[in-house]
Amino acid sequence: MIRMSHDRSLFGRLIGLLYPFMLLLSFYIILNGHASPGGGFQGGAVLATVLISRYLTYPVADFRRKHLQMAEKILFGAILLLPILLLFSRPGWLIAPYDRWYLVAMNVLIGLKVGTGLSIIFYRFAAETR
Repeated sequence: MIRMSHDRSLFGRLIGLLYPFMLLLSFYIILNGHASPGGGFQGGAVLATVLISRYLTYPVADFRRKHLQMAEKILFGAILLLPILLLFSRPGWLIAPYDRWYLVAMNVLIGLKVGTGLSIIFYRFAAETR
């Protein structure tokens, strides 16, 4: 593997410039998934590419995989808990299953879960190849 200086790396500068736009794009896809094609999974995949490109640019382990795994477990619990809470708190919500706020909340939870899950997979592969 070729190591380049991170201060002068063209890839590092390009990712530094594109980082905010990629984050914005991922949250745009997640938040507009209820009204257009896309949503949680696609936005989460873009979010994971942001985290992966950050690691490829600056390969320091400044955040722990354990924290990502804990966040993924919490998000999974929230994905399971939200429909159950809505089912018991609003009995008539099944009449309008495409409630906009429910879909946006589920897209956000799924997007964050997919982003953390794909990042964990990448970081596990990166840790094994060191």
